Amino acid sequence: MAASATQHEADSVLHSWCVPAAWDAPTVVGGEGAWLLLEDGRRILDLSSLSECSLLGHQHPRLVQAIRDQAQQLCFVTNPWGARVRAELAQELLEVSGLRGGRVFFTLGGADANENAIKIARLAQEQPQGAVIARDRSYHGASYMGMALSGDARVQALVDADALNVHHVPPPYAYRCPFGTSSPEACGKAAAQAVAAGIDAIGSRQTAAVIMEPNAGSNGIVPPGSFWPALRRLTRDRGVLLIADEVMSGFGRCGQWFAWQQHGPQHAPDLITCAKGLTGAAAPLGAVIVSAAVYARIERRMLPIGLTYCGHPLSCAAGLAAVRAYRDEGLIERSRQLGAWMFERLQRLQERHQAIGEVRGGDGLFAVVELVADRVTRAPLAPWPQTPPALAALLRDALAQGLSLASRGNLIILAPPLVIAQDELADAIERLDALLAHHLSR
Repeated sequence: MAASATQHEADSVLHSWCVPAAWDAPTVVGGEGAWLLLEDGRRILDLSSLSECSLLGHQHPRLVQAIRDQAQQLCFVTNPWGARVRAELAQELLEVSGLRGGRVFFTLGGADANENAIKIARLAQEQPQGAVIARDRSYHGASYMGMALSGDARVQALVDADALNVHHVPPPYAYRCPFGTSSPEACGKAAAQAVAAGIDAIGSRQTAAVIMEPNAGSNGIVPPGSFWPALRRLTRDRGVLLIADEVMSGFGRCGQWFAWQQHGPQHAPDLITCAKGLTGAAAPLGAVIVSAAVYARIERRMLPIGLTYCGHPLSCAAGLAAVRAYRDEGLIERSRQLGAWMFERLQRLQERHQAIGEVRGGDGLFAVVELVADRVTRAPLAPWPQTPPALAALLRDALAQGLSLASRGNLIILAPPLVIAQDELADAIERLDALLAHHLSR
């Protein structure tokens, strides 16, 4: 019998975020809408958008056509040269972000978008090695600066954040508030105050920037509504630049073009980083969107940033097609409406399953189901970030039944493509209901 593609790949490829000898994933040969097509003929409903990337589903025809058309015209030109499609995409991003009059720097993905945002912020602040404040239990990428920024237990031993002048504060995790508050609103404000206290301890003239995820993230923390407005006010008062890491939360995932926008234009960050949904994952691309005020500080300065493929025309063509698809197909509003419907259905699951401690999210097609051993004490099923055996078994059974779910620690993360049909989503939640009953009932 001929070896499968999976076996050939296991014999030749190193994969990310896994133990190499243990890798044994199915081979994907195609996709359509919210479905993945496997080598063995199975169809898998993708409830994670493949790491929250494929917001437009799989093989969206507009993205495929845009890449094909661009390849026929111009495959590649380096960043120092102009490319019409790059300029068109930048204009679209400045428009939908609300940072009109600013500029866009294109990167290869989210990690280097965050790294370059730090470089730009330090340059604008005239602090070449200025301090940066980030958050515990956050994720900003797997480059060395990305790992330093991330409050991620998996990588803390691999990088010296202090050496890169990165400092961390507790997160706005209202369900297990590290500040001991009694309400989500109070927890959000306390978390913002912790950032302010961090700036004051270092010195505002020695602190270049604060970087935070405004909403969705693989860490499973959805900040209370009080957090971002307070954070924006406190950073602005201290003259410290605020970077919104929207790599996961952008492009409709949280019901807005960018998640911070739910708080209004008066709470706009100074820089926005994005990737993933920027191209609907049809091609690798990230971006740093810089406000007009920050651009004014750097427009006469040399920018020591960039890699060979920054602003690659094929990727920019995919990005331009993606942004127009989100707009033309009404997917930002659809995410908001269908996300509210999904959230309500998940809350019904919480009523039926004692193992669900909290359901959070719901601003768009993003929700976190946190599993607990005891709902009263909120004791976790396993210490963070370990995956409890019962959840691991649930995920295996889900895949066998044709459902692909994202998880982290004690969390089930639902982030389906924005194009998923409502009946597909309803069926998936019904099957999740049965899986929870089978694996986590007591």
